[in-house]
Amino acid sequence: MDRLLVETMKYNATDLHLCAGSRPLIRVNSRLRAIENTDVLKPETMRQIVGLYLSEKQLTDLNEKKTLDMSYSKRDLGRFRCNFYLQRGTFALAIRSLPLVIPNLEALGLPGIAADFLEKNKGLVLITGSTGSGKSTTLASMIKMINERYHYHITTIEDPVEYLHKHEKSMVTQKEIGCDALSFSGALKSALREDPDVIMLGEMRDMDTISIALTAAETGHLVLSTLHTNGAVKAVDRILDAFPTEQQNQVKSQLATVLEGVISQQLVPRKDHKGLVLASEIMAVTPAVRNLIREGKQYQINNLIQNGMSQGMRSLERNLVQLCQDDIIDYQEARLRAQDIQLFDAYFDVLT
Repeated sequence: MDRLLVETMKYNATDLHLCAGSRPLIRVNSRLRAIENTDVLKPETMRQIVGLYLSEKQLTDLNEKKTLDMSYSKRDLGRFRCNFYLQRGTFALAIRSLPLVIPNLEALGLPGIAADFLEKNKGLVLITGSTGSGKSTTLASMIKMINERYHYHITTIEDPVEYLHKHEKSMVTQKEIGCDALSFSGALKSALREDPDVIMLGEMRDMDTISIALTAAETGHLVLSTLHTNGAVKAVDRILDAFPTEQQNQVKSQLATVLEGVISQQLVPRKDHKGLVLASEIMAVTPAVRNLIREGKQYQINNLIQNGMSQGMRSLERNLVQLCQDDIIDYQEARLRAQDIQLFDAYFDVLT
């Protein structure tokens, strides 16, 4: 498998896919392609890979749960996030490459307000987007910035641990689900007894975890986390929908109090075919936004985002048009990624 990882890095691919009945595939500029001079993988080959790279406990977990996440590091090659799973009764593997050097927020293409969110000493900051949109990298960049600037205790809770952080000005403790803790909610409860200043949750997956995270943000901790949603408004909806109807008014009030910012992002192929570029929507939680959340009128938040440039906000559509103007992404690709086609067209007509 290491030889295939070398090929993955050679082509600057983001992902490697191994599946019986298929040649090894890599994802380059969002497109899958077969690795040259490779044969179709056999079920026996996949069993050998699993036996070579997994411990007995991990193999037991994979057979019981039918899926397993883990991280893998190789000197002089890189660090990778691996997802083992089953299909048609055989093992398969999806591998995501992770940069060894964590980029800073500016290098990712995020505006200054993203760093401003981290100046808060408490509250909740969310990074949202679909799978493969770079959420983990953005979180890692945020932790890097805090680590380099402040004398804090930072706790990360991940499944698995992806980016490794050195102790700089801060102490960074990293908990991996399945190794250092049994669940996100359990790890979060434990972390609150360990005197943290900043808590990074790899994902808010369930009501219990979300509830504890909101309480942590309310009681003097800066909480950073992700949600699998597209757009800031949908992030608010997702949190509220995790709770029974009778609890939602209380959660609206709590969320309106603690939420500080939402970054919703996508990765878009560059026009020059040299990788991907980040396009993002930014919502700063102003008093007006807090009122709309509290009143259950989050459907009106998009209007505030579109008109909130002076407060650091921007819509995804405006950012996509700007990337077109700068000749970084193709018009058709940008329009395809827009959540509101009419808004994208309106910005394009005005700004170009």
